[in-house]
Parts: sequence; C-alpha cells; structure tokens
Amino acid sequence: MSEAGQNVAPISNVRRLSDAVREMKNAAADREDVVVEMREASRTRLELLAQELEPVFTDVPEDDPAFDFVISSGEQPRLWIDAVAHVTMGRDRRTYRFLRDTRLGRVVLAESSEIKPVADQVTRYIAERIVERQRIVEGEVEPLPRRAEAARAEEASSDAKPRSMWKAFFGGLLLVIAGGVVGVAAVLLFLSDRFPELQQYLQP
Repeated sequence: MSEAGQNVAPISNVRRLSDAVREMKNAAADREDVVVEMREASRTRLELLAQELEPVFTDVPEDDPAFDFVISSGEQPRLWIDAVAHVTMGRDRRTYRFLRDTRLGRVVLAESSEIKPVADQVTRYIAERIVERQRIVEGEVEPLPRRAEAARAEEASSDAKPRSMWKAFFGGLLLVIAGGVVGVAAVLLFLSDRFPELQQYLQP
C-alpha cells in the first residue's frame, strides 16, 4: 500500500489544458501590450511633429485638395502630407522618416531623430507642390532657349521636306520625258535610214 501511494503523483502537479490556454492568453496579452505601447509611442511622436508643422498646415490654401495632413491609425501610424508622401517612425520608434512613393520606388526625403530637420524638409516639399500646382493651373511654359531653337529648326526641316520631295519628283519626271523624246527621235532616224519612204514624213 505504501509503494502504491508513493507512485501516485500529487494532484497539484497534474498539467491541465486550461492552464496552458491561460498562460498563452497572458503571453499574447503581454505582446499586445508591447505592440500597443510601441504604436502609441509612434503616434505621440507624430503628433509632436504635426504640432510643429501646424503653422505650415494652416497657411496652405483651403482650396488646394492635394494635401491630407492626417495621422492614420494602424500598426504603423503615419502622418500623411499628400497621397504619395508621409512621415513614419523607424524601427527604433525614435527616428522620423519622411518618405515619398515614386515610379521608381520609395524615396527617403529626410531621416532624423530630431523634429526640426524633418519639419523643414516637409515644409520645403509642401512649398514645391504648391508652386508646381500654380504653374500647372496658370499654364506657364518656360522652354529653354536651346530647346526653342531646336524646335524651330525641326519645324523648318519638316516644312522643307515636302517641298524637296515634290521638286525631286518633277525633276525625275522631266528627265523621263526628255529621255523618251530622245529615244523616239533616235528610233525614227534609224528607221528612216532603212526605209527611205519614211523620210518624206519626217521632212518639215
């Protein structure tokens, strides 16, 4: 009896599935807390950058639909400047990264752990976009002198090509006609030597 009692494990050491599920839930909650803390930290830093840029955002014309100026939610918060440019935090959650999507891929316009250099670059970017939009609306075109001269030369050459083609055509046609006349005259002279009776028709 004593040996049988020693071989039975205590109830407190028995592993239960419910205990394992509880431990997994606790671990997942801890990880989620870390993710939430990191996300909130990134969002807080982006809000500080937005406060730094608030005077710039206010000066942008209200009728300009190109800019967004919002902080998006999600696992990786972003401060959107327009549809292709935004500021996000690096992996260390301390470095500001000003990015722009282009046809050749994503380009880093500014990257710093300080707010001021990133804010300055964002301000320059907004100014460039505003000037670009104004030029498009006004239809402003400023061709370079060399390009203008090249365009005029190309236009002149394109106008001269049809004239030269017609000139060559008529010149070739005249040569063919002259050759035909000479050929006919030579044949008639040859035939008049062999057939004397034709000479009366050839004499004026």
